[in-house]
Amino acid sequence: NWRTSIVDLMKLAGMESSLSERKELADELGYTGDKSDSATMNIWLHKQVIQKIRDNGGQMPTDL
Repeated sequence: NWRTSIVDLMKLAGMESSLSERKELADELGYTGDKSDSATMNIWLHKQVIQKIRDNGGQMPTDL
């Protein structure tokens, strides 16, 4: 369910969705929380990626 899951959203976008890739994406997007708390990080990531898509006119930005 890409509407609530960062893993599903990343897969839909053709991105690798492993924990290490999600941690790397979190670093790229400026996450400052505890990356060992993957549930909190995933929720934050999902919100950030959805906002990036909105900011890019509904398209996945090429820089993600």
